[in-house]
Amino acid sequence: MGSNVEGKQNNIMESFQSFFRKEELLAKVIDCFPYPIEVYAPDGTTVLVNEAILEEYHVSSPDMIVGKYNVFKDPAVIATGLLPLLKRAFQGETVFYPDVKVPLEEIADRYGIKDFDVEAVYQDITVFPILDDMKRVIYVVAFLINRRVYRGKDEIENAKEYMENQWLDRFDADKTAKAACLSKAYFTKLFKKHTGITPHEYYTNYKISKLKEKLLDTNLTIAQAFAACNMDYNGHSARVFKDKTGVSPSEYRKMPE
Repeated sequence: MGSNVEGKQNNIMESFQSFFRKEELLAKVIDCFPYPIEVYAPDGTTVLVNEAILEEYHVSSPDMIVGKYNVFKDPAVIATGLLPLLKRAFQGETVFYPDVKVPLEEIADRYGIKDFDVEAVYQDITVFPILDDMKRVIYVVAFLINRRVYRGKDEIENAKEYMENQWLDRFDADKTAKAACLSKAYFTKLFKKHTGITPHEYYTNYKISKLKEKLLDTNLTIAQAFAACNMDYNGHSARVFKDKTGVSPSEYRKMPE
């Protein structure tokens, strides 16, 4: 499989190389590509980006990048320690960065982006030169393929569904985070960012909503309603109910529907 991927990448590089004399045609070909592509001048300044990269990073216009961004001066790139490897592409080699975490926060700050619809993106990045007939580097192309994308909203919805299906059980932070396919610490932070409350609060609120339904069943005593929700009817659980609803269980039962 690896050789197959490498073969496809070689075909792409050869195609770009064949178009280098026809810059207008090259621009059209790159723009039609479904993967994010950025083209640099030999000094590292961006000279061309395609539509896919604008969509990926929510950038409204290529003018925000072209002629303004220099990959050699990007603090996020410098911080990776991979700048020497990157420069080899500008000296005529093809370099490959596997599973690179995209610095979404830096990109958001740079282009004034309010909110990404993803939380984290990891990419395989191939950087290769375009050479003239004298084997001199005239352009360098960065070809980016998303390897893993964490769309926060999807993970949060999975966690909500898990808690709603398991509401009769005791809250388990580890299992809930596992349902979202995230670490517990990151999941808790992400959940609160999207919902404004912690996972435990969400679980408690859902459980109380189910308890309210049981309390309206006059065939059940208050203690039986609590038991039906796998809760003991005691001072603590009654206080939790009142904190969430503003009334005691007995007062709630007397309220008109």
